[in-house]
Amino acid sequence: MAIQFTETEERILALAGKDLPDTEQPFKTIAEAVGVDEQDVINLLADLKERKIIRRFGATLRHQKAGYGHNAMVAWRVPEERSDEIGEICAARSEISHCYIRRTYPEWTYNLYTMVHGERPGHANEVVAELEQIIGIDDNCVLKSLKELKKTSMVYFK
Repeated sequence: MAIQFTETEERILALAGKDLPDTEQPFKTIAEAVGVDEQDVINLLADLKERKIIRRFGATLRHQKAGYGHNAMVAWRVPEERSDEIGEICAARSEISHCYIRRTYPEWTYNLYTMVHGERPGHANEVVAELEQIIGIDDNCVLKSLKELKKTSMVYFK
């Protein structure tokens, strides 16, 4: 069943879903724009998180602007029975922002994907080599980022 939000809640969520205001109290700034109290904004977001309607609320790092411009999506072929274990090892690395297990296909049998962010040329390859040693698997495909075409968060309310 779809959740029904009030018009005010939709306005709060539309603002909270964008870049937060660059102020000392961003939730207060949102509240003022909508015409509610700061606590109303905080309570709505906390309630949605508690009810698992939103999974998390956090900042998006623009990794290239932060100096991590040498990135690669790495597709790994790992045994299904080790995918959770290896996924946890990869996800624990500070250089890895995304780690997913995905379905395989006869023509593409890689099942674990990691997004590796490197600070300098070759850094992503160093991380991959370290992971190969740690997990004992070197069956992967490194897909280097050539150009970022789009990076945005989902917009649910305008």
